[in-house]
Amino acid sequence: MTIRNLEHAFAPKSVAVFGASARDGSVGRVVFDNVVSGGFEGEIWPVNPKYLQVEGRQYYRNAADLPGVPDLGVIVTPPETIPGIVRDLAEKGTRAAVVITAGLTRENGLRQAMLDAAKPTLFRIIGPNTVGLMIPPAKLNAGFAHMAARPGNIALLSQSGAIATSLIDWAADNNVGFSQIVSLGDMADVDVGDCLDMLAGDARTRAIVMYLETIPNPRKFISAARAAARIKPVIAIKSGRHEQSAKAAATHTGALSGADRVVDAALLRAGILRVKGLTELFDAVETTARFVPLERARVGIVTNGGGAGVLAVDQLIEGNGELAELSPGTIACLDAVLPSTWSHANPVDIIGDAPPERYRGAIEAVAADAGTDVVLVMNCPTGLGSPLAAASAVAALVQDGKIGGKPVLTCWLGGYTAREGRRVLRDAGIASFETPADAAMAVSNLSEWSRAQRALLRTPSSQGEAATSGREAVLAVFRQVAKEGRRMLTETEAKAAISAYGIPVPETIIARSPAEAEAAAGRLLKVSEQVVVKLLSKAVSHKSDIGGVVLNIVDAAAAGAAARTIEARVRKHAPQADIEGYAVQPMVVRKQAQELILGMNQDPIFGPAILFGAGGVAVEVMDDTAIALPPLDDILSRDLIGQTRIGRLLAGFRDRKPADRQAIIAALNGLSQIIVDFPCIVSIDINPLLADTAGVIAVDARIEIEPEQVDEPGPNRALTIRPYPSGWGKEFSADGMCYHIRPIKPADIALYPEFLARISPDDLRLRFLSPRKSFSDQMLKRLTQLDYDRDMAFVALETSSGALAGISRISCDPDHAVAEYALLVRTDIQGHGLGWELLRQLVDYAKADGIGRIEGTILGENTKMLAMCREFGFSTRRHPKEPGLVEATLELC
Repeated sequence: MTIRNLEHAFAPKSVAVFGASARDGSVGRVVFDNVVSGGFEGEIWPVNPKYLQVEGRQYYRNAADLPGVPDLGVIVTPPETIPGIVRDLAEKGTRAAVVITAGLTRENGLRQAMLDAAKPTLFRIIGPNTVGLMIPPAKLNAGFAHMAARPGNIALLSQSGAIATSLIDWAADNNVGFSQIVSLGDMADVDVGDCLDMLAGDARTRAIVMYLETIPNPRKFISAARAAARIKPVIAIKSGRHEQSAKAAATHTGALSGADRVVDAALLRAGILRVKGLTELFDAVETTARFVPLERARVGIVTNGGGAGVLAVDQLIEGNGELAELSPGTIACLDAVLPSTWSHANPVDIIGDAPPERYRGAIEAVAADAGTDVVLVMNCPTGLGSPLAAASAVAALVQDGKIGGKPVLTCWLGGYTAREGRRVLRDAGIASFETPADAAMAVSNLSEWSRAQRALLRTPSSQGEAATSGREAVLAVFRQVAKEGRRMLTETEAKAAISAYGIPVPETIIARSPAEAEAAAGRLLKVSEQVVVKLLSKAVSHKSDIGGVVLNIVDAAAAGAAARTIEARVRKHAPQADIEGYAVQPMVVRKQAQELILGMNQDPIFGPAILFGAGGVAVEVMDDTAIALPPLDDILSRDLIGQTRIGRLLAGFRDRKPADRQAIIAALNGLSQIIVDFPCIVSIDINPLLADTAGVIAVDARIEIEPEQVDEPGPNRALTIRPYPSGWGKEFSADGMCYHIRPIKPADIALYPEFLARISPDDLRLRFLSPRKSFSDQMLKRLTQLDYDRDMAFVALETSSGALAGISRISCDPDHAVAEYALLVRTDIQGHGLGWELLRQLVDYAKADGIGRIEGTILGENTKMLAMCREFGFSTRRHPKEPGLVEATLELC
């Protein structure tokens, strides 16, 4: 759907409660009492034909009898009544409702009947089967939670009513407030993606936390999450991390939950921090809201208790954290301010009698070290030093939670004695934790969130970083396989395909008979010590299962004998299989190479997913793999390698030299590109891929395709994350000025300050429909960091200087039917045709993307823009509700 009309639910000025009851213990009574007692200041209208008046408040029989049009309906009536109530509300003019009632299912038809009633007017429905909706700043508690939440700046989205009410209860005990709480229920209409879109632009919401069990519309969810996470922290718990809990979640929600590692990969690319438990949720909010993302999170620890420091290191390493290595210069500085008995290493144990001055000197030295990114300060209560005095010393050093621009986290251990110290630290705006585990988890959260934010900003191109000159050759192979009615490629075909995308493979000679196999082996043995002979049969996928592979052949005659042996084995174990011949290859022997696996499979939720890890015959037993969503680039591929244990081994150890990591990255990029280019690919398995100092080589490969999709063009529409549309660049020149026009990139944010400075105040007013003196960093991020599945912007760059000259953009509704456009050209270069060319590029893109209509809202006094629109073919009319505005519309199909 879209966020249209959701503002009526998220900021209502009047509420009608259908099913409001006077009967004690009924849901209708609890819901109505919550709305009234919460202090909502708008109109509240109870609707129930059983009552005329209760406790002095007038009741109404139905929607038609209401004295006004409610912004929001809250429905707590029997399931069979709800489609009619929705229809009545829609006819009244209402555009949103919370349906608390359960029992509207696909099976009984009531769910669809409700949606059918809502569709003609874009009536929005939260639920059914929900605990309700809370908007604490508006004093609205429209549900049956046991208590109201306090106002704050955290938004909560939950697919479980029980989790929502539990978090409300916990938050009340921990002084945490909310801007919005949405219990999503069955998500018949409004889902997580819709809410994320609304909350991204909500000024009252500083951070968004989510409890997820399923993601019903993954592309929409990821698109919305990426838009929100660019502006504010988004933190999620996704249940179903293990097979048994995934089954339980599926039973609970009636939907697939997705493989957990793929979920991890998806949330990472969306810029979302995933935490494991409810207790971490709000600590993670505090950490991410305080600090900006870090390139690395190497931790320097200062403590007056060695044991506490060791505990912190244990927890840090278990959470994949990184301990800073102090430089010799830092050690010398610490020697000058600490007693000789200090630890002389990180953690910096400043001894149990440490006075405030010792804390100060140690913290300053550790924070100044170039190899330290985060400082963790710890205190254990002793009879020789005051925790309160130590906390005051730390508070005096730290500004805005940082020292020298580096985040400072603290852990004052203990209860009674430590409590005052923690209060001083928190009052100074310093993150404070009660245990080493909590502090280490905060570091881990900051590190993982930073990694997710880096992944969020990556925009790999649809043409990738891999050579794709062999695309036509691969298409020819796929077409031949499809023509023969096959799904599985032979090994030779699969290797030809991946070789065309830059993944090295051994030379292969096809022999049609044992005699030809002998001759081929003779040729290869001139340059190789050994060869291998493999069965070629389209009917046999796993050759080794029937003895279809013979290794370590050292002479030509043995190769011929091996082919005859393979033939005999096939006749015995698979008599129906056709033997098309034999593949003769050099025996790849790399004694110090690591065996890797590269692969791709179709996740039922998120579509194509790339796998990397330790390969070989024991790949399942080793269980050392990581998942990423395509498309990839060098940085994302490097990050994927770094998520595995074997990624560390590839750096070299003992007598093994480092593997050629760039060659592995190139192989991953090649795999990513073939997935982007060919929607027909169902799965790929490259195992093993040998990697050493000499590079990589694929020893075996398998590819499965969907024959009916072979001619479907790329980029692959099944990708959850749409790649950067690199094919939409062009050159333009007019009146002696030359420009390069291309889709916008996140890095273009750096061009905006100079661009905006060269636009007159009046041009800014005409573009944004009101005067503007400044643009916030958040707004500039929203303008430059797009999700190409829903938005597009083209920038015109001066060829000579690279300066930004003009921008055109469209923002599409989620059903991809209508897009709103905007255009801005620098004041000093207007009148030379650049605006016309940017608009033409925008329209051409919209047509290619299947958008049906482009709309724009223009000030009536903006005569130049209106004239250009009319010349271009737009129809114009006065805005029906806003005097002074004109609507411009261009039908594209």
